This record gives sequence, C-alpha cells and structure tokens, in this order.
Amino acid sequence: MSECKQQLDQKERPEEKRMEILLELNLKQKLATRLGILIVGSIIFGLFCCHSALASLTLGALLALMLRNPTNVFALVMTCRRDVMALQRFVALNLYLLRKDRAGCTVAHCFEEQARQQPEKICFVMDERRLSYSQALLFSQRVAGYFQQRGLKRGDCVALLMETRVEYTCFWLGLSQLGVITALINSHLRGDSLLHCIRVAKACALIVGSELSDVLLNLPPLELDIYQYTDVEGQQLLPNAIELRDALEAQQPLPLSRNRESSSKDKLLYIYTSGTTGMPKAAVITNLRYIFMSAGTSYLAGLQSNDVIYNPLPLYHTAGGIVGVGTALLNGSTVVLRKKFSASNFWSDCRKHNCTAAQYIGELCRYLLATPFEAQEKPLHNLRLMYGNGLRPQIWTQFVTRFGIPHIVEIYGATEGNSNLINITNRLGAIGFVPIFGRRLYPVQILRCDELTGEPLRDAKGRCMRCAPGEAGLLVGKVDDRRAVSAFHGYVDKAASEQKRLRNVFANGDCFFNSGDMVVGDILGYIYFKDRTGDTFRWRGENVATQEVEAIITNCVRLNDCVVYGVQIPHVEGKAGMAAIMDPTRKLVDIEYLSIVIRGSLPPYARPLFIRLLDEIPRTETFKLKKRELALEGYNLEIVKDPIYYLNRDGVYRLLSTEQYASLLAGTAGL
Repeated sequence: MSECKQQLDQKERPEEKRMEILLELNLKQKLATRLGILIVGSIIFGLFCCHSALASLTLGALLALMLRNPTNVFALVMTCRRDVMALQRFVALNLYLLRKDRAGCTVAHCFEEQARQQPEKICFVMDERRLSYSQALLFSQRVAGYFQQRGLKRGDCVALLMETRVEYTCFWLGLSQLGVITALINSHLRGDSLLHCIRVAKACALIVGSELSDVLLNLPPLELDIYQYTDVEGQQLLPNAIELRDALEAQQPLPLSRNRESSSKDKLLYIYTSGTTGMPKAAVITNLRYIFMSAGTSYLAGLQSNDVIYNPLPLYHTAGGIVGVGTALLNGSTVVLRKKFSASNFWSDCRKHNCTAAQYIGELCRYLLATPFEAQEKPLHNLRLMYGNGLRPQIWTQFVTRFGIPHIVEIYGATEGNSNLINITNRLGAIGFVPIFGRRLYPVQILRCDELTGEPLRDAKGRCMRCAPGEAGLLVGKVDDRRAVSAFHGYVDKAASEQKRLRNVFANGDCFFNSGDMVVGDILGYIYFKDRTGDTFRWRGENVATQEVEAIITNCVRLNDCVVYGVQIPHVEGKAGMAAIMDPTRKLVDIEYLSIVIRGSLPPYARPLFIRLLDEIPRTETFKLKKRELALEGYNLEIVKDPIYYLNRDGVYRLLSTEQYASLLAGTAGL
C-alpha cells in the first residue's frame, strides 16, 4: 500500500495547476472589473462627452448596465486577444477554402502544386526510408496510369489494406486522380469485421500490402480484383492476386489534368469509425472536407511549411491520414511516420528527425507518462507544440511539465461530424472555445438534454434550449452543406447518417449534427468534455459521469488503463458502477489503498460497486478503450474468470464470493 501511495504522490506533485471552469466572478474580480469600467468611463467622458448632454446620458446608461453585470465585460476583456487571433486565422482559412472550392481543386491538385514548388524537399520519412515530393508525385501518377489501364473509372471504389509505409498516401492520391474513391481499411481488422468493411464500401478492387496478405486467406472468396504490393522481389503472391510493385515501376505516369468532371466536392475517401459500439461505419470524406480538416488544423494551430511533423498514428484513421498527412499534402511540411506507435521510442524519434511538432491522440500521452523517467528529458527534443485530441485534464499539467512541451493544441472533432472546436491558448482541459461575441452565430451549440439518454430537451413550442455556462449539455453542429466548415456528408449507410441529424432545433427546417458528446461551457466561452452520451448511468438516484470516476482511479493505479461503466443488478433500479483495471501481474493494484482513495474522493453513489482486474482492456487502434464487451460480461462469475472485487459495507473491496453473487441475483444483497 505504501508503494502505491508513494507512486500516487509522485504523480500528483507536479499537478499544482488544476483545471478550473470559471462559472462566476469572485468578489475581487467583480471589484476590479467595476473599477476598470469606471476608469475607462471617466476617460471617455473627459475626452468626448463632457460638452454634450445626450452623449453624457448615453455613456451613463451604458456604464450603469456594465456596472450592474460586470461578467460580460470581464469575459470580453479576458478573451479579446484570443478571439482576435482566432478570427484572423479563421478568416484566412475560409478565404483559402473559398479559393480552392471555386477553382474546383482536389487534394491531388493541392499536392501537385506543393510538389512543383519544392520537388527535392522530403515529404515522408519512416525509419531510414525517405520520399521526396517529386518521388511521391511520380508514384501517385504511376498508380493513376496503371489503374486507368485496368479500367477503373470515376465513382468506383478500391479498398486499401496496408500497414503504414511512405507510399501509403500515394496510392489513394493516385486513385483520386481518376475520381476513384479509396476505402482505408483498418489494418488490424480480421474476419467478419474486415469482410464487413470491404463489402459496405462496395469495393470493386482491393490493394493489399504483402505484410497483410495472410489475413485474406481466412476470408471467403472475394468477388473483386486483388492487387498485392510486395516489399521485395520474389515474395509469394496470394492465389489470383496481381503483383503490383513491378507493374508500377514499369508504368508510365499519368499527368494530373484539370478536367471539368473533377470537383472539390467529389468523394475522396471512406474512413471508418473506430467501432467502439459495433461494426465500423464508413464515413464519407470529400476533397473539400479533407482540405478543410487538414488546412483548418494548419491555419488554426499555426503550423508552418518548415515544420517537421511527427505522426506515429495509423494512416487509415482521420488523425493520422488527414490531420497528420495533410500537413504535407497541403502545407508543404515534412511528415515523419512510424509503423506502430512506441512510447519508448517516441522522444528518440523526435530527436532523430529534428521534429518541431508532434501529434497525439487518445491515451498516447498517458502511455508516454507511464514510461520510466529519464534524466534531462525536457531539453532532448525540439518540439514547439503538440496537437491532437483526447489529452485528459488530470494528466495535462503533468505531461507538459515532465516533457517540457511549450504549447498544447487540443482539437475536438469527429471523422464524420461538423461540430469542430480547437483550443489554441493552452487552456488546461478545454477542447476548444466559442467566441463571446459569436455564441449564437457560431454553428456549434450546446443543448440541454437528458444526461442518461442524450435526447435533447424541448420547450413548449417544441424547440431545443441552449445551456447556460456550467450546465452540461449535448454538443451539436449546424449543418450547412454549402460551406466546408459546417457540411455533413455522413456515412455510406444513409440510414445511419439520418440518425445523426437533429431537425427543427431552433427553427422549422434547420438541421444539426448530433455529436453524442456531453460538454460544459464556462463564462469565457471555453468548452470542456464531460462524457459520451450513453456512458453516464444512474445509481442511487444520481447521475454518474464515468470519466470523473476513471480520473480518480487512473491516478491511483499509476496511470494504467481503466474504464468505468454501468452494470444491471436484478431487482434494483438503475445501474451500479463497475471499474475494469489493467493489471496483468495482479500486483499493480493495491485494493486496500484503492478503497481508501475511492472513499475519500467520490460520493457514495459514484463509487464503483465492482472492480475487475484483467490482463488487457480491449481498445481500438486509436487507443479508445472499448466498454461494450466488458459491460455485457458484467460481474458474471460464470463467464468472467478474472478477479472481481465487491464493495462491502465497510467501504473495502474484497473478492466477490459465490454467496454474494447469488444474493445479488436473488435481490437479497440489501442494495
């Protein structure tokens, strides 16, 4: 127990600065704001109003209003610099998007422009392999020429199943020259999930890397052409597969033409959702949406063409394949790739390639924090910023302090969604902000909703209601298909797309994208993630936000994987909390000390009734932890062979006995 406590103390020590959601001004802030209003008002009166009765009365009325409610004045002053900077970048982004849209530019056009300007500059790096802009352009044009000769045409779809390599992006770039859509398949899928992703995209061909050719052997025969890209000569081909490497080397490149058929609104990619709650869904990515997501990150985060970006994320996903790779295709940056994320090699890779910016996602930062401490870690990299999404507030300060990260840019968004936010000011814990002066104009809104079901609440007129600062609500984005920043193209499955739309929200005929995320805003316009709708459960008449419970437990178990979810108990209303903690050796978690921490940190209704220790928590390749399978297994001793601890009346967790399990099922456990 003392060892766990010592580890906890060591991890909490740097967390002096904690996330604060400002909901109202304290007395000192109110007095300072009112004093400032009086001083500025006196100066204006002396300079402009002292000789005019009407001007004096007008100024007096305005001052009275501001003195009565200084909150808005305080918020405007505190966020003025932030909002002006964001406005400048946002306007520049929209002008860029407008130019590309009107010119009918595709991503391939944008990349060709970069390659012509800097042909010898390195575009992609992985290990010792380097691909210059001219080499990447040549490869993609050979892909276009080859598949044009094979009869592929505009509107066809090709599935790409390949691990990260420097040529990965060139394949779909080349196919896009022909108007062919590429479905980026998760390289870790097997069996039914893999088959589902190929079929739902209606692919007419499949390009597979030789490193993944074996996974196709276990599938039923596929009624499509299979092209195998081998790493070296002489590798064995799949039955009926067409060898691609030698064919591309002999292929004449097809120059990119600006034909009238090509448009920025053409479909470019199918990118699959991570599948945390079922089979992956194919989200539609058009050329313009790709340009918006990539250029939006570059413009708003302040990325430059001379930056070297470290991207250890998979290229079949939005973060790695759009936000990461797009900085090369559209911004002219060099992007350093890695086949698979490695916490132990992260900083050495950054040093080796002299990276100036790096991406993170999900739990990546927590995995980096869990690595052994190295002396002089801070100066051993040249990063000026890290950008991504999912940096948990409880480790934010610790991560920045330990590794000496000058700037964190937290981005909020979904592959298919349009409710996009970004935190460009290092505000601890915030996923983004909405400017004070544009809360009702900005397409992103927070709606009052039922925290358990996620359904928006409506007033007597049938309209949704906006949340006040400090009130948790559903984040939504207004859909306007005429604008890149607010378009929603949905999924290949039209029925699934319709389920994400909310209609008649504030007026008849309007439409909003339902993000499914619960957030809370403050008086400065900053927005903070609270929970996923469906993750919150009700117990003892109270709503339990799983993320808050996970934060407490994670800090006690040395930042190891932990998920919290609700489980049904017969004859009892609501769902009891259950926490699953990764502990393969069964020595990491000190149950006695964990009991003390939970009792001292959480109210009775929020304390998990069950603790499950397991070897590994299932997660997606973007480090999202899967709860659904664990929740279905619950605390069933007949199914679960891992140790399950039960919260006894004395507040201590002990192994769940068969007698206690039977009483829970019979409804005689006294709950």
